[in-house]
Amino acid sequence: MSAFKDTMIITQRQLRLLTRVPEVLVFSTIQPVMFVLLFRYVFGGSIDSGQPGGYVQLLMPGIFVQTVAFTLAGTAVGLAEDLKKGLIDRFRSVPISQSALVIGRTLGDSLLNIVVLAVMGIAGYIVGWRPTSGVISVGIGFIFLLLFGYALSWVGIYVGLSASDARVVQNVSFIVTFPLTFLSNAFAPTTGMPRALQYFAEWNPVSTMVAACRELFGLENEFGATAGSFPSENPLITSFIYMIIIMAIFIPISVRKYKRAAD
Repeated sequence: MSAFKDTMIITQRQLRLLTRVPEVLVFSTIQPVMFVLLFRYVFGGSIDSGQPGGYVQLLMPGIFVQTVAFTLAGTAVGLAEDLKKGLIDRFRSVPISQSALVIGRTLGDSLLNIVVLAVMGIAGYIVGWRPTSGVISVGIGFIFLLLFGYALSWVGIYVGLSASDARVVQNVSFIVTFPLTFLSNAFAPTTGMPRALQYFAEWNPVSTMVAACRELFGLENEFGATAGSFPSENPLITSFIYMIIIMAIFIPISVRKYKRAAD
């Protein structure tokens, strides 16, 4: 019970930081909205989506997934900055659960994602995004997005604890997230990629998550080299399996790494 209360205290601290430094919330929402406008109006005309309603229907699930994937970078950089400021030393002197800091940070970042996804959904609707699957399926899609972001935030915790400088952490985070998001089906069909690259692009966690969201939002998926495989036929189940694997690996090693850093 004490560990739960400590975690909630850290989560509340994360939310209070948003009121003290509103620029974090502002820039967390501006960047994905800029991606929506950039891809919708600059690149959208040159990409054949093959979807009813045009490119924006293909684009929005990809933008949603890219945004929650970048939770990894935000969590990693924020934790690295806390380490540099001596936050672990301060928490070491108070009777608080050793793992509350990292768990509370992941929960706080997940709550931030709720706000960001809501703003993006509104922006998408303004530029023409119209999911056709019904309110329940769309709601499940957004819940899955939050779970995916939460799973990746644990990768961010590990990265943030592994490097000594926030700039290094930021570079490492983007090295991880950019290949996953841009070598995927997020922004364009993978069928135009070299066949060897299609296997990576269609099996990586971002692609299966994008495919799952498209299904939940009422769209059809198009696969190339892996068409007919389990991930292409069951992207929702595959994405859930990926999330379980990511959390099963990174939650215990991140908590252990934090405890070693605090000792």
